[in-house]
Amino acid sequence: MQKIQCEILGLSSSPSTGGAYAILLKEINGNRRLPIIIGAFEAQAIALEIEGIKPPRPLTHDLLKQITDNLGATILEVVIDDLRENTFYAKIIFEVSALTNEIDARPSDAIALAVRAQAPIFVAESVMEVAAFVPSEEGEKEEADEKEEKDEKIPHTKEAKLAVLQNKLREAIDAEEYERAAKIRDDIQRLTSNN
Repeated sequence: MQKIQCEILGLSSSPSTGGAYAILLKEINGNRRLPIIIGAFEAQAIALEIEGIKPPRPLTHDLLKQITDNLGATILEVVIDDLRENTFYAKIIFEVSALTNEIDARPSDAIALAVRAQAPIFVAESVMEVAAFVPSEEGEKEEADEKEEKDEKIPHTKEAKLAVLQNKLREAIDAEEYERAAKIRDDIQRLTSNN
């Protein structure tokens, strides 16, 4: 699996997501950004650690870090390695007694633990290809070049097209644009019924 190292660019909240937050990852050696919707608790846990604020009692992620330390484990990295049905999946890679292990985790928990362990965050290239975007202000090409680049980024596989449509559907629902959401839902149904 080819993986891309990323860093946390920021956290944001949106009233239309019902209390959910988005964490924005940026590839270290590139311009792509990967937004991931996370819960309020995980967003708070990540933000507190980034800001260097220590709560009076350990949060769940602090407790997990203390347990790994006390067991002699080292968190080597976290990897967001899959995107299925609009859900991101991650793994925490750690080492105990010279043996490397991995544990499935939600990306938000994996990232919260990574910031505490100062471990690198990676994203599989296959996930970046489907779910990442390049901000328009960073594209300094002429319009013709942009059109050519855009044509190259049109998803060609059925799975990629489906993932893009599902992202658009979620955005439309979050923005309460139900008419647009219904059209996107119909496009998804047409795509899935064309086996």
